[in-house]
This record gives sequence, structure tokens and C-alpha cells, in this order.
Amino acid sequence: MVNKRLSYWHRNQLVISVLLLMWLLVIFVPVYFAIDLSKVFIFGWPFSFWMAAIGAPAVFLVMIGWYAWYMNRLDAARRAQQDE
Repeated sequence: MVNKRLSYWHRNQLVISVLLLMWLLVIFVPVYFAIDLSKVFIFGWPFSFWMAAIGAPAVFLVMIGWYAWYMNRLDAARRAQQDE
């Protein structure tokens, strides 16, 4: 029982760590390339603006949705193990 609980917690920690790393990349990679991205304009605004205003929040929302979906699956599997 304790081993299954630790396995569940370790999987949760791994997923959180990967998502935090993705979050870090989504924040800092466009900033690093902001000068290069500013050379491209869309509707009169530099592409770096669009990445910051629309791209990063969209990626964060997808990450949150995926995490909720994954944890629901993981929780259901854990409940099925406990019922056995």
C-alpha cells in the first residue's frame, strides 16, 4: 500500500516538474529571441508582442487542461487499485 502511494506521488511530482520546466521555457525562450522576433510584424505589432500577449497564456491554459485531464486519469487508476 505504501509503495503504491509513493508511486502515485512520484508520478505527480514528475508531471509537475516537467510542466514547470515547460513553463520556464515558454517564458524565457521568447524573451531570449525577442529582438529577432521583433523584426516580424503582424497587424502592425511585433511578433514578440503576440508571443507574449497570446502565445504564452494559451500554452499555460493548455498545460493546465492537460494536467487536470492527466490527474483525473491517475486518480481513477488509483481508486481502481484501492478497490481491488
